[in-house]
Amino acid sequence: MNEKVYFLEQFDDIKILRYDVPAFDGLTLREKMFVYYLSRAALAGRDILWDQNNKYNLRLRKVMEKILRDYKGDRETEEFEAFLVYAKKVFFANGIHHHYSMEKFTPGFTPEYFKSLLRAVGEETAYGELERVLFDPEYMAKRVVLDEGKDLVQVSANNYYEGVTQKEVEAFYGEKKKQDELISWGLNSTLVRDEQGNLREDVWHIGGKYSEELARIVKNLEKAGEYACNEHQKTIIDLLIQYYRTGDLSLFDRYSIEWVKESAAPIDFINGFIEVYGDPLAYKASWESVVQIMDEEACKRTHKLADNALWFEQNAPIDERFKKKEVVGITARVVQAAMLGGDCHPATPIGINLPNAEWIRERYGSKSVTLDNITYAYNQTSLTSGVLDEFAFSEEEKELVREYGYLGGNVHTDLHECLGHGSGKMLPGVGQEALKNYYSTIEETRADLFALYYIMDPKLVELGVIPSLEVAKSEYCNYIRNGLMVQLTRVKLGSNLEESHMRNRQLIASWVYERGKAANVIERVVREGKTYFTIRDYAALRQLFGKLLAEIQRVKSEGDFAGARDLIEGYGVRIDPVLHEEVLERYRKLNVAPYAGFVNPEYKLVEKEGKIADVVVEYPTDFLAQMLKYGEMYL
Repeated sequence: MNEKVYFLEQFDDIKILRYDVPAFDGLTLREKMFVYYLSRAALAGRDILWDQNNKYNLRLRKVMEKILRDYKGDRETEEFEAFLVYAKKVFFANGIHHHYSMEKFTPGFTPEYFKSLLRAVGEETAYGELERVLFDPEYMAKRVVLDEGKDLVQVSANNYYEGVTQKEVEAFYGEKKKQDELISWGLNSTLVRDEQGNLREDVWHIGGKYSEELARIVKNLEKAGEYACNEHQKTIIDLLIQYYRTGDLSLFDRYSIEWVKESAAPIDFINGFIEVYGDPLAYKASWESVVQIMDEEACKRTHKLADNALWFEQNAPIDERFKKKEVVGITARVVQAAMLGGDCHPATPIGINLPNAEWIRERYGSKSVTLDNITYAYNQTSLTSGVLDEFAFSEEEKELVREYGYLGGNVHTDLHECLGHGSGKMLPGVGQEALKNYYSTIEETRADLFALYYIMDPKLVELGVIPSLEVAKSEYCNYIRNGLMVQLTRVKLGSNLEESHMRNRQLIASWVYERGKAANVIERVVREGKTYFTIRDYAALRQLFGKLLAEIQRVKSEGDFAGARDLIEGYGVRIDPVLHEEVLERYRKLNVAPYAGFVNPEYKLVEKEGKIADVVVEYPTDFLAQMLKYGEMYL
């Protein structure tokens, strides 16, 4: 990739980046048309996610858009600037709650000023609806609450349930499981109490909830299907369309199975109600989409991992009862993201492994992707951030990370997504609901540990995935530094960790640090008043990763809720307040935003003599302008 500017702007704790799609220019016209319509489908479901995150989100977004477009007053005041920052934060998070910490944003402007803005654009009546939502910090305080001992359904501010309790939800879907334990019950519905007091699912399908949005998605999928890379892919798209039309979860399973089987197309996509992080009980899925173009050269790395998946499974340091005897259908790819939508935008994952249904993974396999152009953009902006210089202990560690950090991070992602999530098995009769609010953290912990254990294995050098174990050392340094210190920059002083990935990283780093204290595997050093964690024994650290992997796999395979609770609550939730304050102060001086997300590219049709002659890609640089444009797309 050519050296370009990837950083666009920064506000509050967020920086906005761009990503390139160099592979797009090498596509045929047919393939470009396929990307074009898949991208339109990826944007068409945006409103679904906003509503899922909170029932007031869309109402607030619409009045904010009107203010930003139509307000004729003074835009140079401190209060308007505060409104502008608040609006950008809401656009970034797809709602009023922080995308990572889950805490509700606090406006930097007064209720009176907000009312004056509404009055100026003819929306004063909205104030009564939104006053408490914006300005009462206790009302809908967190989108997702995972705290032990609370009714997680009633205290979470998401829009997946209405008028029901956690016990009622668990009982309702417990009965559903008795009908068919393989179906992902609840994945595509809102559970509500009707006028008679009975529980009812409002299913998300055309003709039901989110009908208008799903119809737009389907319209673009139908057009995309005309340009599918092969007949199998056309069948996959048709199954997805049928699922959106009916809401039938068995069709989603059929779609997922066929999607896993298809591995030849140079262009692929994710589109659907996929991840369950937004539901503390892990039943309901947020809507998301990613359009992907294969990076064939980089795929050589992941193909080596996928081709040897059985070796990794057989040699994993876990109980034999939890190992798959056969590993089927593992597809691992390095891709360039061509469009991000729903829960994958503006903040986006760097790797994805699907489907999430355990029985499909075991019988048919899984697909994993590493989003190479996303990780590249992250890496380019990190090189000059100063974070490495501030928190790394030694010059040797810094040089190690500068030399191998990008590759180490990508290989970690490859292992996490391709083999980690796809490894192991649950005992008969055990489902993810057994771990309740701890499932997501346990699963991410398990996949990370798989990656950490194997990235230090000589097998990767033998396969040519990495040039030497120096790559693994670099990743170990980055992981421990991040898990114990750097990620704390994302959390307010006095708070606990709420987000599943953050809990996972601290759990791992804290556990191995504590268990390795006697042998000084990781040393805590204070130098000139600053705290550092430096690895003294990489081999011993790898063995600790393996021991924890064995325990985490047991917890998942057996559905050991108490075991999951003890590990997560004991190591993954609470933060040392003294260390936290120090980290925040050191980070503050760097003036670096801890979170990042992206502006999407735009694809435009080029006509010549009444026919489509080409599709060109452009790279916008104005985040707010893109958000406003998206808001106008389907008015």
